[in-house]
Amino acid sequence: MAKYSTGSGGDSAGGSCELCGADGGDLQTANVAGATLQVCSDCAQNHGENDRSQSSGGGSNDERDRRRRAAQNAAKIQDSQRADTSHWEEGADYDGDQLPYLVSDYGTRVTEARQDEGLQTAELAEELGLDENDVLAVEQGRATQANVGGSTIAALESFLDVELADSR
Repeated sequence: MAKYSTGSGGDSAGGSCELCGADGGDLQTANVAGATLQVCSDCAQNHGENDRSQSSGGGSNDERDRRRRAAQNAAKIQDSQRADTSHWEEGADYDGDQLPYLVSDYGTRVTEARQDEGLQTAELAEELGLDENDVLAVEQGRATQANVGGSTIAALESFLDVELADSR
């Protein structure tokens, strides 16, 4: 089992790797997740940020390379999310159907107005040709998180005769 360094240093020849526990061999001092450890060459290569690459110019080359790779991976993820519209509902135009600013108690207003009409959530959604999940999201006050469109808010306002959009 791996052990962790107490920072006492020690002889790099002999002993066992503080990460994988491998016995013998030439051990190297490596910085692993902020801890200075005596590790075998495999662990130093896979886990360590080798001390010898430290410089006064803002960190090690390894650290700069790691940050560069992380930034490239983040950019790839963002690019793929921008291009992937498969999770959008069929026919939805989120850019053209933006959610307006809503009054603070919009969920309560919709719930009370629906109940005054004597309708269940599913009945209201069917009556207006809306997705029941969108109506539920509005009633629960999470229209923004559920990507409810402005047309859903407009339909609810019109049918239930309530004001949901904040007229700033």
